[in-house]
Amino acid sequence: MNAQPIPRAAAPLVERALRRNPVVALIGPRQCGKTTLARQFVEARSPNYFDLEDPLSLARLDEPMTALDPLSGLVVIDEVHRRPDLFPVLRVLADREDNSTRFLVLGSAGPDLLRQSAESLAGRIEYLELTGFQVAELGTARLSDLWLRGGFPRSLLAASDEDSLIWRKSYIQTVVERDLPQFGAELGAPTIHRLVLMLAHYHGQVANLRALATALGISESTVRRYLDLLEHLFLVRQLRPWHANLGKRQIKRPKLYFRDSGLFHQLIGASAMSELLTNPRLGASWEGFVLEKTLAEARPDQAFFWGTHAGAELDLLLLAKGRRVGVEIKRVDAPRRTPSMTAALRDLSLDVLYVLYPGDLRYGIGQRMIAAPAAERFTAEAPA
Repeated sequence: MNAQPIPRAAAPLVERALRRNPVVALIGPRQCGKTTLARQFVEARSPNYFDLEDPLSLARLDEPMTALDPLSGLVVIDEVHRRPDLFPVLRVLADREDNSTRFLVLGSAGPDLLRQSAESLAGRIEYLELTGFQVAELGTARLSDLWLRGGFPRSLLAASDEDSLIWRKSYIQTVVERDLPQFGAELGAPTIHRLVLMLAHYHGQVANLRALATALGISESTVRRYLDLLEHLFLVRQLRPWHANLGKRQIKRPKLYFRDSGLFHQLIGASAMSELLTNPRLGASWEGFVLEKTLAEARPDQAFFWGTHAGAELDLLLLAKGRRVGVEIKRVDAPRRTPSMTAALRDLSLDVLYVLYPGDLRYGIGQRMIAAPAAERFTAEAPA
């Protein structure tokens, strides 16, 4: 008997977006649950559902206008990045008079890659990003499992840690050997595998692209290009730095994070919680996990990190609804105010600074500074 799917927090966001726009693109990494979510709106056997990895769906779309024009209600097109020629057709269909048809298109590539094909849909399409499972969807009792295994459903819900690890290894192999070549990757798979492994050592840090290029025997511009591709495929995040006119030397290169903690743990060889807790990358792992959780829940207008060469830093600067919210992520028992936090609060004119930590008590640590449990749901205004 199949278990009921875990309700996704993105479902009402998709419904609202479809009321606003004729086309909605639900994007996110492969296997994060986009198809399962879409099938809550349109059944897979419906004539309104097209899976572009299914030969039958591809055959039906040999003449896309003929196939799509008669349909009404909600139409779902899965793996749309495989048929970029469909976007001009969707524009024509979206512009029909008295049009009540809506199109939900699913893609495993970021908006920067999809926009190259979807420019004709400007003003008609809205992008929503789906991540793996989040704490708010699972409950805080699953926090440790989510941190260790990551949010991909088949990894998180695997029968054992070993099964989960094998799935994650296969996932990375698929990204390297199948997805990257689809978007123009020309380096051989062994070189890309080495690059991904080396990038894991920079998780939570500014990556040294020159050192990576030298070690791999390729140009720095090639490393940068592949890093951008990995970001577009949701494997890594390049968190951009915030620059303020402070008269101080500030860090101007992005910090690198693997977006899914489970994939990061596979790359560093931490297959069980006992191994993770003794791994030298423990602090970086926790920082990346809480950072992704915070961004997914807060949905800020913009997000940055900030740092100076003198040592002051801030893990996250969130800009949302006209507010500036600072976030520091600490794996300590009882966070305290530090000179770096005071500098960030002053120099960045923060409305409030939160320190997220593994404990369960919320308390003030200074004026406009609050220590808050990382497990709590976070918004850009305040953790609820």
